[in-house]
Amino acid sequence: MRQFEMGRLPLAAAIALVFAASQFSATPLAARQPQPAPNAAEHLRVLPLQGGNNFRDLGGYRTTDGRTTRWGLLYRSGAMNNLTPADFATLARLGIRTVCDLRDKNERAAQAVAWPAASAPRVLADDYTLDMRALAAVFGGAAPTGESARAAMASSYPAMLGQFNGQYRRMFAELLAGEAPLAFNCSAGKDRTGIAAALLLTALGVPREAVIEDYLLSNRYFDPAKMGNGTAGAAAYQRLPPDVLKAIMGVDRSYIDAVFAAMDAHKGGVDAYLADALGLGRAERRELVRLYTERSTR
Repeated sequence: MRQFEMGRLPLAAAIALVFAASQFSATPLAARQPQPAPNAAEHLRVLPLQGGNNFRDLGGYRTTDGRTTRWGLLYRSGAMNNLTPADFATLARLGIRTVCDLRDKNERAAQAVAWPAASAPRVLADDYTLDMRALAAVFGGAAPTGESARAAMASSYPAMLGQFNGQYRRMFAELLAGEAPLAFNCSAGKDRTGIAAALLLTALGVPREAVIEDYLLSNRYFDPAKMGNGTAGAAAYQRLPPDVLKAIMGVDRSYIDAVFAAMDAHKGGVDAYLADALGLGRAERRELVRLYTERSTR
């Protein structure tokens, strides 16, 4: 099947750049101005890391039963390969003990994270190769538009529930075992990670609209420039039409809505999906709530 091309880069390969940061070269960080240190009395949604990208705390969300997700235990992020020594020191102070890295083996090899030995968390990952054929097939040979790119992204999301089910189950097993503070990440911290965060917040009882609001924060906090630039592939990628680029590099409500629609369609709805697909029955969810939420003071 002929593929629409920008320069010599197939559209499917351009899309893959969102998921596979290995297509880029690392962006030097030395010239960047350090961000201010966090105030210990404040809770920060986005961690002030010099080399962080979309690194966010999932605390502070109200649940349907009036509880609040705990700060400082659950983190979501993009790739961490650009973290600086000061960043690693910050994460060590936060006590992060487990990282679920959702990236494939090529992404991890190309943008390895040099955790300091003294404070390195336990990193859990699978040696798989990211399969982009399903998303590429949606585009076919037609020149893309913003609308067709959004439709392709939305159609690809439900498949991730199955493709990464094993990794999502392992994340929940770690959380049930109390292996937190825990962070989970992919390359951009918005797609594979966005679904993981949606599953987690839903399991904790956060209302769907709040879950979606958290998902959409990637449009504010994910910085594509931090994934690197300067390669021929990246240059061709930059020539994608702006509306297509926005659809691929950003997030849209329709993407996560497609995930919720798939779970809603499961026999018994979302609660049954969490139990059947992720092993999160009533007892497991009660334990997650006990560990990672608290009575609200508001």
